[in-house]
Amino acid sequence: MTGVIAILCSGQGGQHAGMFDLVAECTAAQPVFAAASEHLGTDPRRLVQDPGAALFEDRIGQILCCTQALALWAALEEARPARAVIAGYSVGELAAWGCAGAFAAETILQLATRRAEVMDEAAPKNCGLAGIVGLRRPVLEPILARHATSIAIINDVDSFVVGGHVEALAATCRDAAARGAIRTVMLRVSVPSHTLLLAQAIPVFRAALHDATPHALAPRYRLLSGIDGDSVFDLETGCDKLARQIATPINWAACLTACRTAGAETALEFGPGAALSHMAARVFREARARSAQDFRTLPGLQAWLVRTRD
Repeated sequence: MTGVIAILCSGQGGQHAGMFDLVAECTAAQPVFAAASEHLGTDPRRLVQDPGAALFEDRIGQILCCTQALALWAALEEARPARAVIAGYSVGELAAWGCAGAFAAETILQLATRRAEVMDEAAPKNCGLAGIVGLRRPVLEPILARHATSIAIINDVDSFVVGGHVEALAATCRDAAARGAIRTVMLRVSVPSHTLLLAQAIPVFRAALHDATPHALAPRYRLLSGIDGDSVFDLETGCDKLARQIATPINWAACLTACRTAGAETALEFGPGAALSHMAARVFREARARSAQDFRTLPGLQAWLVRTRD
């Protein structure tokens, strides 16, 4: 693939009041906002600006993150990359399937709602996720074993998200800091995503994916699986892996490497937030990893995308 752009669809954690500002008035994005409103019970653009809204509640967060990616993808219109490798972080992988053409936006939002429901039903109480930076896996794993916590996401060789019961996560963070971790943080998530604690949600969501009947992927786009960074060529296998990532660690580091291997020289994070573009900066050099929130206007973003493919 030549002239490839990496499209990175964000997961939860970066929701904020201005997350839809770039595309809020775009005509092409209105059907996405209308579909999201049906699942949220209110317009997502108003919801995020409500100071009392539970933006980090699992169901709301998953729908908002998918809405963000799908609305931006629709808004890009003719500025969409001619060729792209598309990857998504956690629930962002579901949005990535929408951008790659496997499901319509309305279907993705239905699936996001169902995904949140089955995860919430499966999740034990008093659980969550934590971030640990600065320890390599051989040092971290004995700490995880001691406290019955586990790796949920591999961001880099020394950057991980781990999941488990809240008290165990706190103890894991304390021990990690004592062993030299440069940063430990409890994340604003109440579900231990991508750990075996959610294993019973896999078959339910797998059935929902197959019932939704995915379409063949757009030939000019390559879609990556979050659990290993491999390209999705077979839809049945891809749906199985998309379901399994609910309770299987995500290898985001492998996804970023796969983007570069596929020929991408530029990366654009759809948001919300800029966490993925910051992580991508280590493999997309010379400021060629950007977030949509870096741009003040939609025409500005569209013009930048056109320049990157010319």
